[in-house]
Amino acid sequence: MYAKSSERWAVVGGGFLGMTLALRLAQQGKAVTLFESSASLGGLAGAWQLGDVVWDRHYHVILNSDSYLRSLLRELGLENEMQWTTTRTGFYVDSKFYSLSNSIEFLRFPPLSLPDKIRLGATIFYASRIKDWKSLEKIPVQAWLERWSGRRVVEKIWLPLLRAKLGDNYCETSAAFIWSTIARMYAARRTGMKRELFGYVPGGYARIVEHFARVLNKEGIQFRLGQPVRSVSRTETQSANAARLKIERESGEAETFDQVVVTAAAPLAGRLCPQLSAKEKAQLTGIRYQGIICASLLLKRPLNDFYVTNITDSAVPYTAVIEMSALVDRKHFGGNALVYLPKYVPSDSADLHLSDDQVKERFLSGLEQMYPQFRRTDVLCFQVSRVKYLLPISTLRYSDNLPAISTSISGLHIVNSAHIVNGTLNVNEIVQLAQSAARNFATLPTVTEFVRQVSEDEIRKTNRQPLAGSRQ
Repeated sequence: MYAKSSERWAVVGGGFLGMTLALRLAQQGKAVTLFESSASLGGLAGAWQLGDVVWDRHYHVILNSDSYLRSLLRELGLENEMQWTTTRTGFYVDSKFYSLSNSIEFLRFPPLSLPDKIRLGATIFYASRIKDWKSLEKIPVQAWLERWSGRRVVEKIWLPLLRAKLGDNYCETSAAFIWSTIARMYAARRTGMKRELFGYVPGGYARIVEHFARVLNKEGIQFRLGQPVRSVSRTETQSANAARLKIERESGEAETFDQVVVTAAAPLAGRLCPQLSAKEKAQLTGIRYQGIICASLLLKRPLNDFYVTNITDSAVPYTAVIEMSALVDRKHFGGNALVYLPKYVPSDSADLHLSDDQVKERFLSGLEQMYPQFRRTDVLCFQVSRVKYLLPISTLRYSDNLPAISTSISGLHIVNSAHIVNGTLNVNEIVQLAQSAARNFATLPTVTEFVRQVSEDEIRKTNRQPLAGSRQ
């Protein structure tokens, strides 16, 4: 543990990145204030009400290999309560369902020939063992997949999945994207029959966030909930003879801090920090994002027994079907089934402005197309979440163009999911990123140390200056 310091830190954003950063900074002895625009913590991992059920606003799963998240859950006193389930994966191809949950089903998968299956399996196996992810950033994802899987497998399987997740942005996406996706999912499988083993905490992320908030409170972290931040700027203080950072809220109130960490998505961070250099703003706005429209449905009965149903049919209006009740015991949903229907879209897509009724009509029509047994009377609750900046896209040479975490403004730092350069967007990677950033912040000089160092440098500089009239 570190000795307590009077240095004031602010973290803007109360998602898992902001909460984990705030916790680690407080454990380093820093005085921390956490700003969150909504009335509750959690961000993308927040929960909401679905009829009589409270559960995650977006679908999440914990893998056995999620070591950073599991360590955090242990710290929160929740890891021992985790429930583990063997799940099944389905594919919806040419208007038919196929199970692809183990090696035997893979060998029987009708849409691909035996040579295609061998190449697809070899691609996954090879990708799971690649360590030099950096070299993959220079290769377009389609070209890399065609090299290893062949054109037919790419056209039948990979391209529909890439388009569903990335839209037309897949054309500029590097092979590092598919590598990180394969590596994460491969780690979720056991030996032998390669079954998927996924986990969850009873009560979902609502319970995790509740425990997290208690721990943050015990560490003395101050909360500013329901208080959106308008801007973060540098201001000169006369007493300390040093620059401080002012956080101005939408309400017009303002507070000053020694250090500020902004965890908002890159384009939002660029707007929040108007004093950034032109280069920094260009780097932040240059990061390409996919957004999401995600519908949560509470149903009287399940649709299928697959946890994930991957969809290769472009006529279906959503990306996949996620049956949370195939993973989570239905008793947590009052005996009902919980289903997520995600649709990934570009961050500037007009679909993000569709009304809830328009989304509902499109998505329910899609369910009727896929599941003949589905009836609209089965729907007990239908709610829609929209996120404009969700998934930073791993474009070619992505890490080479990524903005630095510490900015040109002294004391101002920007860290967000765009800084995950060798993984996928999930809570485990977010926790890892936060802890890595916090370790780096631990080595920063305090304002007092900085001022003292500047003063000493000025004295040394003055002592080196020649006296008036002296000869060099």
